[in-house]
Amino acid sequence: MKSVKTQFIKEDREKMRHTEDTEEQTELIEHNEEREEFSESEKKNHVRYGEKPIQKDLKKRKKKKSFPCIQCGKSFTSKALLKRHMRVHTGEKPFTCNLCGKSFSQSAHLQLHMNIHTGEKPHTCDQCGKSFSQSSSLKVHMNIHTGEKPHTCDQCGKTFLWYSSLTKHLKLHAKEKPHSCHLCGKSFRLKEYLKAHQKKHTGVREYMCFECEKTFISASSLKLHEKIHTGEKPYKCSHCDKRFIVSSYLKKHERIHTGVKPFKCSHCDERFIQSGNLKTHEMIHTGEKPYKCSHCEKRFNGSSLLKRHERIHTGEKPYKCSHCEKRFSLSSHLKRHERIHTGEKPYKCLHCEKRFSVSSHLKRHEMIHTGEKPYKCSHCDDRFSRSGYLKTHERIHTGEKPYKCSHCDRRFSVSSHLKRHERIHTGEKPYHCTACGKCFKQSSSLLNHTKNKHS
Repeated sequence: MKSVKTQFIKEDREKMRHTEDTEEQTELIEHNEEREEFSESEKKNHVRYGEKPIQKDLKKRKKKKSFPCIQCGKSFTSKALLKRHMRVHTGEKPFTCNLCGKSFSQSAHLQLHMNIHTGEKPHTCDQCGKSFSQSSSLKVHMNIHTGEKPHTCDQCGKTFLWYSSLTKHLKLHAKEKPHSCHLCGKSFRLKEYLKAHQKKHTGVREYMCFECEKTFISASSLKLHEKIHTGEKPYKCSHCDKRFIVSSYLKKHERIHTGVKPFKCSHCDERFIQSGNLKTHEMIHTGEKPYKCSHCEKRFNGSSLLKRHERIHTGEKPYKCSHCEKRFSLSSHLKRHERIHTGEKPYKCLHCEKRFSVSSHLKRHEMIHTGEKPYKCSHCDDRFSRSGYLKTHERIHTGEKPYKCSHCDRRFSVSSHLKRHERIHTGEKPYHCTACGKCFKQSSSLLNHTKNKHS
């Protein structure tokens, strides 16, 4: 069956070549006529071999053999070329594939198309061996090896391998989002982004992983997911040994080493490593919280925050430690926990030799060196190095006491104060002296006891 199909394609190509030959013959006849006329002109003007013809005759001949398009005014040197061009205006596609019925305006385009059916890829890269059906595709591919990015943005100077990538990028400068979702009104820069978004409304998840049967909205999401099963992490950090599934993850990670924070808040001076973090941060200024919990009235400024919150209601803990039986609702909590087992402390202070297992602990520590206090009270001029400290402090101004005793009606502004108070009801004395065994309700009482009795 396959050999019969190949035979059909060969026959079709022969016909195409015959058609091409006919077109070429027409052009050749016209070209020969042109030469004969020019030879006559040379004889009349006594032009010797090797001499340049009179400029006047050249212009005359050029003018005589110019075939203009009546639609757009473009000129051609032969009738055949004009005829081919006219198909742009008429929409005529006389060359049809006998296998799939697709039509083309030029026989050369049909010939290229036939390679899809035959699988023929005559153009091979001498660097990596990859083959292509078109020489132009090979030419573009070679830029990957040379590192050449021929398409430059005239707004910011960023260069691109593909012209289509430049076109997409330019829409960022224009802030143009012409494609809108008719169900929720959300707008997108590219049609494919809208198409992917609409699948969220329809619930269509047509791509399935054969390893775990998990389904995905797009082929790219499935491809990314499959790397979890294969363990493939092709992108390695140039500063440390960490590896990543996706190049964008590596790019984000390397900003930890370089300290680059390209995304700046339009409301304050805060800067961020990731655009998503900036977007979430700006919602603090705008007060926007578009994501609502389906179990309670709580709202969030990010879908991931909502997802994380809803696990409180469902009790779901999908992340299990590979060293012990402990489970976590967040992957970041699992990662942090596993460092207890491995002893890994990847975050090093720039000012001293101290290292930390959690990036937020490093950030907090570095404020000791810098003296930075980014959190300012909205009621007074007091500033704090932690948002938690600010929150607790502001309760002095607001009088808010969110922590209520489960044994009496007393309320507290700080959770640790509630905990300390509840020990009056329970009689719990968690702090014991290692010298005499005496127990205390508060750590300060134990400290005083040790100082007075055992020092």
